[in-house]
Order: sequence, then C-alpha cells, then structure tokens
Amino acid sequence: MRRLINAGLILALLAAVGLSFSYLGLDLGAVFGRDNLGQMGSYAQRFFDPDLSAGHLQAIGRGALETLAMSAVGTLLAAILGLLLALPAAGRFGWPLAGVARLLLNALRAIPELVWAALMVLAAGLGPNAGTLALALHTAGVLGRLFGEALENTPAGPTEAIRLQGGNPVAAFCYGTLPNLWPQLLAYSLYRWENNIRMASVLGFVGAGGLGQMLYVSLSLFQEAQASTVIIAMLVLVLAVDALSSWVRQRWVRA
Repeated sequence: MRRLINAGLILALLAAVGLSFSYLGLDLGAVFGRDNLGQMGSYAQRFFDPDLSAGHLQAIGRGALETLAMSAVGTLLAAILGLLLALPAAGRFGWPLAGVARLLLNALRAIPELVWAALMVLAAGLGPNAGTLALALHTAGVLGRLFGEALENTPAGPTEAIRLQGGNPVAAFCYGTLPNLWPQLLAYSLYRWENNIRMASVLGFVGAGGLGQMLYVSLSLFQEAQASTVIIAMLVLVLAVDALSSWVRQRWVRA
C-alpha cells in the first residue's frame, strides 16, 4: 500500500511539472538552440575582462563601503527593534500584548526586503537610507521571532531569584536573563548580518544605493566589463563578512 502511495505521489509530481511547462509555454529547444547558445556564450565572455581602472575601482570602493554600512546599521536597528518586540511576544507583559507583538513581527517579516525597499524609496527617496530602513524592518521581524523563541526557552530561575531579592524587572532581565540569552542573540544577529550583506547588494536594483545600484546601472548600459568588476567586489565583500562573522562566533559565542 505504501509503495502505491509513493508511486502515486511521484506520478503526481511528474504530471505537475509537465503541466507547468505546458501552462508557461516554455520552449527549451529555442533557449538551448545553437544561435542562442552562441549569443549567451559571447555575452558571458565579455564579463571575463573586468574594468580595473583607478576611477572605477574608487567608485566600487565607495559602493562597497555604502553596502557594508547599510547592512551593519540595518542589522543593528533590527536587533534593537526585534528585542523590544520579542519581550512582549514572549509573554513578558501579558498575553494581550503578546498577540499584538507577534502579529506585528509576522507582518514585518512577511513583506520581502525588495518590497520594503520599494516602499522606503517612495518614503525616504533614492539612496542608502531606503535600503537601510528596508533591511531593518524585514530583519526586525525575523530576529524578533527568533529572540522571542529564545526568551521562551530561557530558564526563569535566575530572573525569579533576583525578583525575590527585591530587584526590579529591568535588573532581573539584565542580570538574570540576558547573560544566558546573549550568545544566542549574538549568533542570530551575525547570521542575519551575513544575509543582509547579500540582500543589500540586491536592493540597489530598486534604487536603494550601494553596489547593487552600480550593477543595475552597468547592466542597463550593457557595460559588461564594469558589471564584472562590481560582481567580483560583491563576492569579495560577502566572503570577507562571512569570515569575520565566523571568527566572531568562534571567539565570543562559542566561548
């Protein structure tokens, strides 16, 4: 019986894939035809000659710093806002506020960064301000959810002991809950910073500044050499941030 069910599921998946190709009207033969493959090959070949002129490299350096600043400030703002929303979401201030906070966190992370960036461009104008706010709003929803779950799983014994000794709620949280929670908060924040570096490079396609905007302009003008240099800078920046994040986690979180 189980084999029949598995076989039925496989046939249903194959039928769904076939119907999807038919519905979308995809013509793989035309995509992978000889002429199209030649055009794609010549287009890709033009990317293997990056523009390494001094002026372009200086512009890329400024764009890389802008992208790095967008991701760092956006993640920092998101961590602060996420922690403020995680406290009521974890039920620390009663269940009515918990429901409101969880609904707000769901709304923040349900909207993708690109949509937030398009909205922020309309509100704050073109440039890194829109990208920073977009990253902060979406990431606050993600970190708030993670922080709230971490708070719910944190032992309440140290906090209750400080409260019984006459400590106020702020002192009980700072000295009873936060020391046990800090490694998780830092690990989650660093992980989201890695993701935000990648996303900050994409938000430029909607006018949010950084390397992404430089890449969009280069591709729009068919400047493959300049676009190739921007892509290389993106890769270097992501690898550098990944290495820094891994070093920080090994030194602070795991210690």
